[in-house]
Amino acid sequence: MLTKRIIPCLDVKNGITVKGVRFVDLQDVGDPPEMAAAYERQGADEIVFLDISASAEGRKTLMNVVERTAQRLFVPLTVGGGIRTKEDMRTALNAGADKVSVNTIAVQRPDVISEGAEDFGRQCVVVAIDAKREGKSWKVYTHGGRKRTDIDAIEWAARAEGLGAGEILLTSMDADGTKDGYDIPLTARVADAVKIPVIASGGCGKAQHIYEVLTQTGAEAALAASIFHYGELTVQQVKDYLIDKGVLVR
Repeated sequence: MLTKRIIPCLDVKNGITVKGVRFVDLQDVGDPPEMAAAYERQGADEIVFLDISASAEGRKTLMNVVERTAQRLFVPLTVGGGIRTKEDMRTALNAGADKVSVNTIAVQRPDVISEGAEDFGRQCVVVAIDAKREGKSWKVYTHGGRKRTDIDAIEWAARAEGLGAGEILLTSMDADGTKDGYDIPLTARVADAVKIPVIASGGCGKAQHIYEVLTQTGAEAALAASIFHYGELTVQQVKDYLIDKGVLVR
């Protein structure tokens, strides 16, 4: 059985970490480099840094903030938001990122997944999927959750794997920021559709939610923001809870 990862997420806008509910009503919560360093001290396995307004604003990722964040870390750093080309991926990796997350551009031009995998290795390429339920299926959204597509989320995850994605970062837009728990059916469906690791995101409100998503689905990692940003739990407290429940963690 693979050990599970706990990954704090920094949603960054204008150089500041923010948090909202269902991708809106964003509030400032702190400085990305400081927060990332604190989470590493708490035992985070990785950090995800998402410049959430870059794609919608038609600009590139804030690499100066990425560099300052990477300089504080020894654990892997995944960077996303505003990545449009293989050259943008290279810039992020040169700034200190270990992995690059693509969402909008991957939907618009899927070849970017293959290009990144060929040049940097598929372990560096994370395809982020923002999904919203419609009846019995889930549709993919782009531009920071602002634009709906007709793409089925489960089918897109499988296609992304085939194109060279090394991981799927799956966010339920319905659950995001609600603290009511992860979208178990969505996560289970996506994890069953691919062989690469799936990171579950959206909805974490307590350690039990992380336990549920890691044991009731094939997700290999759980990403959370609010519970860590607002000091409700530390990463180590979550890991201790999981260990007590018999879950293998790093």
